[in-house]
Amino acid sequence: MHTYHFIRISGNTKTGPIPVTTTSADSCPPTCSFINNGCYAGNGPLALHWKKVTAGQRGGTLQDLCDAIQALPVGQLWRHNQAGDLPSKTPGVIDSRALYRLVAANSGRRGFTYTHYRPEKNKQAIARANAMGFTVNLSAETLEEADAFYDLNIAPVVCVLPKDQQKNVYTPAGRLVIVCPASKDDANIDCLNCGICQQRNRWAIVGFPAHGVSAKRVEKIFYMKKEQTP
Repeated sequence: MHTYHFIRISGNTKTGPIPVTTTSADSCPPTCSFINNGCYAGNGPLALHWKKVTAGQRGGTLQDLCDAIQALPVGQLWRHNQAGDLPSKTPGVIDSRALYRLVAANSGRRGFTYTHYRPEKNKQAIARANAMGFTVNLSAETLEEADAFYDLNIAPVVCVLPKDQQKNVYTPAGRLVIVCPASKDDANIDCLNCGICQQRNRWAIVGFPAHGVSAKRVEKIFYMKKEQTP
């Protein structure tokens, strides 16, 4: 059973002062290439916090989280999972009932998140969440994979980028990838003042340059998987 931590006002400079959650590491799918190999949440203060949530020293149950979300004002923007992923009981498969409880709690609010669960196995759960107003972004590890996810037409897509990428780029299929405004060197914007990742019907892909001490590992995966793509 996962542990969920909720904070009403985040101190994260990239998200801005919005509600943010953290889910224990056992929620992460085994298919994510960044597990113990470049995950941005695996280092620094966030890693210390995540370890305590994973150990059950902080946070509570899914019901506790749903109660906190339902208590938010109508229209409130909030981010689910600065670390962790969607609920599951079986490795690699989203627990659709647990996700539905979160989606229902979000009704009237503007929640958004990202998932590394393979969409091919979880199409229905992800599509339903988005259709009901909770934005679940599909997290791609290469531009080629971003195209493949986009073609599924079930959810908006985000993608990692090389650490020095500051300009918008295009996928092999010609789709625009907008570099996250909060990730730019001259950034003076945060999630609170942007909100693009919450826009589930957007046509553009959002790109996140690798950052932190594990940036080189992320880049290695990005280029390695790119070379392996037929």
